[in-house]
Order: sequence, then C-alpha cells, then structure tokens
Amino acid sequence: MTGSLDRAAVERIVRELVTERLGKQARARGDGQPSPLVVNASARHMHLSQPDFEKLFGAGAKLTPMRALYQEGQFAAEQTVTLVGPRRRLISNLRILGPLRNRTQVELAFTDAITLGIDDIPIRLSGDIQGTPGGYVMGPAGMLEMEEGIIRAAMHVHMSPADSEYYGVKHGDIMRLRVGGAAAMTFDKVLVRVDPKFRLEAHMDTDEANACGLHLTKEVALVK
Repeated sequence: MTGSLDRAAVERIVRELVTERLGKQARARGDGQPSPLVVNASARHMHLSQPDFEKLFGAGAKLTPMRALYQEGQFAAEQTVTLVGPRRRLISNLRILGPLRNRTQVELAFTDAITLGIDDIPIRLSGDIQGTPGGYVMGPAGMLEMEEGIIRAAMHVHMSPADSEYYGVKHGDIMRLRVGGAAAMTFDKVLVRVDPKFRLEAHMDTDEANACGLHLTKEVALVK
C-alpha cells in the first residue's frame, strides 16, 4: 500500500505543474514576459563526485533517481548517507542529489549545522567550498573523510538569459526576493545564476522558508 501525500505536497506538485504550463505558454507567445517565478525550499542534501560516491556505495555503483527536481536534469536520488560532525553528532538519511559532480559538498540549513555541532557554518554559493568545515560521511560500503565542503547555501535564483534580460541583471548580480503572506518579508541578498538550461526558480533553505511561511504564501516577486 502506497503512502498518501499530505496537503502541502499536493499543493506544491499542482503549483509546479501550473507554473510549468504557464511558462511554456509565455515562451510560445514570445511576448517578452519572464517565466513564472517559482520559489522552493531546498532541504539539507549532499552532492558527490564519482570517486567519493564509489567509496561510499562500492565500485561500479550507480546513482539511482528517485524523483525529478524543478531544474532540468536534476534529481533526488534513492541513496542516502549519514553525516558525522564534531563531537560525534549525526545527521542520518542525508539525501544525495544527482547527477554526480566534480566536487563533493554538503548543504545544510543553520539549524542542521547546530544539530551537527558546527556553530560557524559559512554561507557560500554551491561549489565554493575552500576553507569550509569538513566531517565524516558513512555509506553502506565505506566511510568518506571530508576535509572541507560543508556549507550553508547562499540564497540564489536560477534564470535563463531571456529572464535575466527581462529583469536587467547578469550572472553574479544580487537581487531582492519579496515573499508575501502573514509572515511577509524581503530577502536582500539573492544571488543571480544565469544559464540557458535554467528555469526561473529561487532557492532558499528550510530555515528561511519557515521564517517567511513560504508554504502558505502565493505572493513572491524578484526586485532588482
């Protein structure tokens, strides 16, 4: 018997399907409007290089997709690991996201880092891991020692060149994200990431999403 989805999950799936259809319609019209903005909370997760993946899951192991993410080609994998931090504190069932990358890193929210025993986790863009904290990762086939790579991901927005032209920004610029609703607030440092493959989507961590009541709001806007 399969488990039932909660209301929040159903609403998220419906919202993504609607925004995808609207985005395709807008691009088909060629009306110069941006794709509909989607804002998603990114739960703690791990990215792995091929060598590190095989250390944890065995030589020749393959990363198995579980569900697709909003960005094309990205997915949450079936595989999870256990992250060991200072003072032997653990985070279990840490999800791996695919596809595999050139460098291994872990992305946590601040409360996750406190649970792990890291009080000074730096805020970095994905891939910028030099000088960041490390830890140990346990998988079914072995253990990985990370000398660095544990970060709190900086809030950012993915967009295509057409959307960046509409907003008048370029890769590396900073925008503001306004989130409405009962816990309305504006985030002032949203880093712009531009690529032809990207769909218009802002990412925040679970602490930020809970603070602004993201799961309840229908009002979001990017401001240059």
